[in-house]
Amino acid sequence: MDAIRVRGARQLKGTIRVGGAKNAALPILCATLLSDGESLLRNVPGLRDIETTAALLRVLGRDVTVSIPEVRVHGPKGTVVPEAPYELVRQMRASVLVLGPLVARYGRAKVSLPGGCQIGARPVDQHLLGLEALGAKITVEHGYILAEAPRLRGAEVAFDLPTVTGTENLMMAASLAKGRTTLVNCAREPEVEELGRVLNKMGARVEGAGTSIIHIHGADELEPFDHAIIADRIEAGTFMAAVGAAGGDILLEHAPLDDLEPVIVKLRRVGVGVEREGEHARVQRLGPLNSADVTTAPHPGFPTDMQAQFMAMMCVAGGRAVMTETVFENRFMHVPELGRMGAHIQTHNNTAVIDGVPRLSGASVMATDLRASASLVIAGLVAEGETIVRRVYHLDRGYEAIEKKLAGAGADVTRVQLESEPA
Repeated sequence: MDAIRVRGARQLKGTIRVGGAKNAALPILCATLLSDGESLLRNVPGLRDIETTAALLRVLGRDVTVSIPEVRVHGPKGTVVPEAPYELVRQMRASVLVLGPLVARYGRAKVSLPGGCQIGARPVDQHLLGLEALGAKITVEHGYILAEAPRLRGAEVAFDLPTVTGTENLMMAASLAKGRTTLVNCAREPEVEELGRVLNKMGARVEGAGTSIIHIHGADELEPFDHAIIADRIEAGTFMAAVGAAGGDILLEHAPLDDLEPVIVKLRRVGVGVEREGEHARVQRLGPLNSADVTTAPHPGFPTDMQAQFMAMMCVAGGRAVMTETVFENRFMHVPELGRMGAHIQTHNNTAVIDGVPRLSGASVMATDLRASASLVIAGLVAEGETIVRRVYHLDRGYEAIEKKLAGAGADVTRVQLESEPA
């Protein structure tokens, strides 16, 4: 079984390239279901979730060629059966993003409910209420969502709370609906804005993507597209936190600074310099780390996907930091593992209090989810001795060859094979 071995106490120096954004690539891959012909996605990261989405598209009749950093989607081939089976959907919650395109394009869809999630329940009720508002008949039977509509019709949909995948699913569905759709209280993440750009390339008229109100004028049919995916803001933020924890001076190539402003404000406050250099960013630890409090929030707030990495940095900062998680109810599972490395963290409900320590100690630790695994790698970079991060299949869902990128910047990080998981 794969694991990551980190031998710490080395500063990071050199250049790290930021890859394409997974959370932008996944909905855009699903958008290929809206058209025929060949679509080309460029700057795609080589991740497990990309392969899972490609497999799902193949089940749905597409011919998908994955040649990272490019993915070509041809289709459809033959008769399309618009059904997404549990065997694939259970591997990745974002698979529910095929629901909107399928019912909009083929008049019906059968998509497995994605089930629970390690970091908390992420229900799809907002997706279903929105599709019903567009005229779909929705039933849930035997663990599957069944949606039917001869043709969706534009309507006004107000989300009860901002939902990234819910906003994206409704944007794609509305792109083939008759008339105009208005989505209110939308998620404002950069990845939502990116999907809007692609839908416009395909022939829909999407206005306001990246704001709380989005208008979509549906088209009778949509065209294939050629598009380069934006850089991954969370990967960039993770490397920034790594420099903050371990120290050093890194040039981050293609770092999307505008999309990372809430994180950069906090980094500068704790003593990490982040400065633009053309299309890139210079990241430096300027001195001893200070502590700072963080409260996660939907974009443009501090992203929940950066909470664990920032916490790892705060474990070796001076003073006390308070981190409040408002997005997911079960996102402190990395805390006991950081504690095994000598971190002083107390949690109560959705709040964690971190008292910084001079140093951490290497240990064998277990990744519980994608961002938790990144936080353990960061902790390993600053720990004395050797850290073994197990269950790195979580890490591989969102970071392409992170061990090679860090090793290229002077870290002692390698992927190793373990005989088995500990009991």
